[in-house]
Amino acid sequence: MKDCKISVSFDMRSPDWATPTHELYRAAIEMAAFVDRIGADQIGLMQHHGSDDGYLPQPFALAGGMAAVTSRIRFLLGAVILPLHDPLELAEQIAVVDNMSNGRLGVIFGAGYVPYEFAMFRKSLGDRAKLMDEGLEIILRALRGERFEHTSDAGTRPIFVRPLPVQEPEDIILVGGGVPASARRAAKFGVGFGPMKGDLVDIYLAECERLGNRPRTYFRPRPGMPLAIHLCDDPDEGWEAIAPHAVHVITEYAKLAETEGDASNSPFKGLTDPAALRHAGMFAAWTPQMLLDKVAGMEGANIGFQPLLGGLSPQQGWKSLKLLENTMPALREAIAG
Repeated sequence: MKDCKISVSFDMRSPDWATPTHELYRAAIEMAAFVDRIGADQIGLMQHHGSDDGYLPQPFALAGGMAAVTSRIRFLLGAVILPLHDPLELAEQIAVVDNMSNGRLGVIFGAGYVPYEFAMFRKSLGDRAKLMDEGLEIILRALRGERFEHTSDAGTRPIFVRPLPVQEPEDIILVGGGVPASARRAAKFGVGFGPMKGDLVDIYLAECERLGNRPRTYFRPRPGMPLAIHLCDDPDEGWEAIAPHAVHVITEYAKLAETEGDASNSPFKGLTDPAALRHAGMFAAWTPQMLLDKVAGMEGANIGFQPLLGGLSPQQGWKSLKLLENTMPALREAIAG
């Protein structure tokens, strides 16, 4: 069987010329129930703060709503920007959503990189590594059920969380990132790993072995598949429908990357022209047969869909998801083959 997951993701962006935010949230809940029923593997929920287009700032809240209308699909939240938030509150949110979903939650924690977000939460970018380590320690100990005191620069405080999650906390939490330090951090804390680059998995596995820690959930990104696929009957018409939304998403990510300056290794720079973006293949409008042909020639990949991409109308998103429903038996056969 190929190492493939069928993922449906939502970032809830709604630029002022696109679908109104409240319509997107209602559609997202309904789509979650639908993709759960047709057999998708995973729902991805992203996070950023202070975006003009309403990028999802509270993925735990949306995951809770989706958990109420689903029964089997897993949720992967990420990257949740750990240094911005109180780890005690994050532990409580993890525990509640894991109970609401009966153990279907995964959370990728990232260190963050946007100066504006750190300013909003009165945190320093320079402290993010320390805050990641402190936060992971608190969350893991709290979700294991410990009652303890934690001392930091802000002083000493008691930590105690109830309820506890359904899953072991090490099976919920993943560390994300694009540098070797993120792989070593995941191995050190004995949690999963969600890297941006596939070769970092080797560092994670080697470090787990060195430390005597069992590897937890991890995935290895592979080239060759788009970030998101829009299924359609005609690729040109499908691309015309999603192009302005894809351009918006890439443009906004490029703006965030610019805040990093020379340190940025973002793949999104210079992709604000629809023709260039289509050629780059980050987003694709494919017929079901094109998808099946692509999967047949690959060893494994994330097969991703974003039915509300950049404020795409729910009507267009539903067209793609209905085609996915019809294609699912053949897609499962291609994955198994």
